Amino acid sequence: MQRALISALRLTRPRTPISARRRASVGAARAPEIQVRALAGADKGITEILMKRPHACNALGNVFVSELLEALAQLRDDQQIRVLLFRSGVKGVFCAGADLKEREQMNEAEVGVCTQRLRGLMNEIASSAVMGLIETTRGLFPGAGGTQRLPRCLGVALAKELIFTGRRLSGAQAQALGLVNHAVAQNEEGNAAYHRARELAQEILPQAPIAVRLSKVAIDRGMEVDIASGMAIEGICYAQNIPTRDRLEGMAAFREKRPPRFVGE
Repeated sequence: MQRALISALRLTRPRTPISARRRASVGAARAPEIQVRALAGADKGITEILMKRPHACNALGNVFVSELLEALAQLRDDQQIRVLLFRSGVKGVFCAGADLKEREQMNEAEVGVCTQRLRGLMNEIASSAVMGLIETTRGLFPGAGGTQRLPRCLGVALAKELIFTGRRLSGAQAQALGLVNHAVAQNEEGNAAYHRARELAQEILPQAPIAVRLSKVAIDRGMEVDIASGMAIEGICYAQNIPTRDRLEGMAAFREKRPPRFVGE
């Protein structure tokens, strides 16, 4: 279903006036706003998505979202990828949120399409890196999933407070609330968070990829339903992992007291 949703979103294009304005603003030979890089050596299996829209602080514009959805669609079935990192190529910023300057030029129908695409993008990457839902301070509604994801992360009362006030959170505050897993002191290069994310990726990399993937599915799907249904989803995922070579390798490695060599099969 998610794949069908993403395909539908990719096929839904803005009407001609938006395209014309976009071409006028970025020019015929614009640089890609999304770049994909597969790491090598000890980091083989880690792939980075580099977001590079410096003039707009990586704001989620039409071109940016289209390129990101396309990259995700191409990477989704690549069995060589074990960990995917989102990295900003703009110093001092990860993502500025929706492109309000671009949205201001849209009519109501185009805004609806844009919001639908952003909601689909958030469904795909499930990112909690945004440090504030400030839409109400701009007369807007957090319609890309914010009213549904934030209560699930923090509870209804706190989510209402943050959305109603449009409050911005520091990294330390977000970590204290459980909105982000880690908060790190910034370095001179402005990429301290990237280095921490890469360290975490290196921890995930040697683990059994199918077991990791199925665990992600079980957690994500299980959070959407009641506990009994969640247990059923877990059982389905567990059964899919039973016949894998990696499970047998893990048991053999434990018995032989050696590190496992998982192959993703």
